[in-house]
Amino acid sequence: MRKSIATVCLSGSLEDKLYACADAGFDGIEIFEPDLVVNDRSPEEIRALVDRLGLSLDLYQPFRDFEGVGPDLFEDNLRRARARFETMRRLGIGTVLVCSNVATATIGSDRVAAEQLRRLGDLAASYGVRVAYEALAWGKYVDDYRRSWEIARLADHEAVGVCLDSFHILSRGHDPAAIEEIPGEKIFFAQLADAPDLTMDVLSWSRHHRLFPGEGAWDLGRFVTHLVRAGYTGPLSLEVFNDVFRQTDPGRTAEHALRSLVWLEDRAARLLADDGVGPAVVLDRIADVDVPTGYDYVEIKAEDTHEVEVMLDQLGLTFRGQHRTKPVRLWSSGAANVVLNEQRARDLAPHVAGIGLGVADAAAASDRARALAVRAVPRRTQAGELDLAGFVAPSGLEVFLNDRRTRTPAGTEPAWAAEFDRGRPGPGAGQISGVDHVNISHGWDTHDEAVLFYTTVLGLESPTATEAAGPQGLVRSQVMRTADGAVRISLNVAPAGVSHPQHIALACTDVVAVARRAGERGLPRVPVPANYYDDLRARFGLDDTTLALLRDHQLMYDRSEAGEFWHFYTPRVGHLCFEVVQRVGGYDVYAGDNTPVLLAAQDRLDRAQRSRLSRSSGVSVSAGEKSSPAR
Repeated sequence: MRKSIATVCLSGSLEDKLYACADAGFDGIEIFEPDLVVNDRSPEEIRALVDRLGLSLDLYQPFRDFEGVGPDLFEDNLRRARARFETMRRLGIGTVLVCSNVATATIGSDRVAAEQLRRLGDLAASYGVRVAYEALAWGKYVDDYRRSWEIARLADHEAVGVCLDSFHILSRGHDPAAIEEIPGEKIFFAQLADAPDLTMDVLSWSRHHRLFPGEGAWDLGRFVTHLVRAGYTGPLSLEVFNDVFRQTDPGRTAEHALRSLVWLEDRAARLLADDGVGPAVVLDRIADVDVPTGYDYVEIKAEDTHEVEVMLDQLGLTFRGQHRTKPVRLWSSGAANVVLNEQRARDLAPHVAGIGLGVADAAAASDRARALAVRAVPRRTQAGELDLAGFVAPSGLEVFLNDRRTRTPAGTEPAWAAEFDRGRPGPGAGQISGVDHVNISHGWDTHDEAVLFYTTVLGLESPTATEAAGPQGLVRSQVMRTADGAVRISLNVAPAGVSHPQHIALACTDVVAVARRAGERGLPRVPVPANYYDDLRARFGLDDTTLALLRDHQLMYDRSEAGEFWHFYTPRVGHLCFEVVQRVGGYDVYAGDNTPVLLAAQDRLDRAQRSRLSRSSGVSVSAGEKSSPAR
């Protein structure tokens, strides 16, 4: 189906928006009237630009407060409509969105509304325009799409149909199945938006918190199947009011938006296939999602990775060797592989630069990523080196996919590990057994895009987001994960102005043994206050022996009905720190109550470090260097 987008979804001038949509690959545009009003180009010039860009103008919107009014106001509304239709003729747009009356309606009669829409249809037809009548979720009398269709049916005019908007239908909890009772030729337009599950007034929800498909709580794939079953053949168009998207780069947002529509069309096609339905329109399918089977590696990049290597040795990982052709080193223990990369890293402090994920079919997974217009990572390889397909996540993290493994005396490992030599052979069998999760920090402006990337490209699930209070404000956290927990990626949005470190959580079989050995090798720990252990006693009733063990090794603890969680953190090196975790039984969450303790402890370390730097240099350290790691 053709893909369209409302200009209200994007930031910038109308020209900026048109170029961004064309570059992203959209077929058409909805002109949001305020974008036209503030623009200094004539409708004819805008039409010419749209033609040059290969776009179509699919809808003019919105025309408000028309029906359900008295005779005098109705005549003035027809005057307003005539002026709008003249503008549409100059633009070359054939459909206008008429919203159900919110402000001026005084008559709640369906027959009056239908008669007035019939008169509007007569006027519209004389201009070659169709009227798409939409039930706003906060309409004064008409707030249900089934009633808007009944009014359009009563109007009985070939130029009068309905516009169906997923937000206005789903936000009110209306069942979209009745869409299939509307003749497809009378559905003049379909607008799509997802949204988080919020409890607030519907107007504010609509104006500030809509999301692109796949980012919210609604099953828009099923919504589209109802449209297709009804016989709708028009565009699938995005109308997303969102404070973030209207402040960010329009080119990037347009690419993000198109990705959501590509995913949605594929999702609807699969649902229809499962139902055994052959649609009247062709819905594009893309390659099946290849859910990752686990972490191949985590990559840390820096100009100098020496401090990280010292810490990895203290934690019990084994040096596996230097890459044959690159300034890259490998440290391993069990299934945990940490790659240290110093190439093209001048002036960079240690940070998580990439992850490698195991998949069943890397070529198919790459095809899916390309279909979703994800930017590829250029990667130089030489003869005999494994060529890994890589893509850039919205945070800048590089994600590589691998389906090739080799057998070693110690088990199986990624085939690329053979490219490292002059170290100890084999993955090693220390207490560290694998990567539990990786914590990635990004800005507020890329969070929704990141969620869409991980769900649509990699098929990860996105449980409910959480928030943790720290000394510099709230940290928002969204864990993306596979159903079995083999891959867990925590996406964090820190308070504005706070540099938020990342961390790599290493799974182990005996966290006490790891902590003891690391301490003997000189590894400092993030200090945990005594008040925390007093609280553990109160919350969980832990005995003195267990509390002493936790306190002696600066371990943190949590418990659920399914099991226990033992963990500790290292101080940060550059922009990252390590966490070592042990999950006992079926514990499957992340000790969220411990996060504020960590935030406060890390803040104390940072303050002490700034104080030392200030005393030694005689220069005050900027408050902008504050940081606060969290899950």
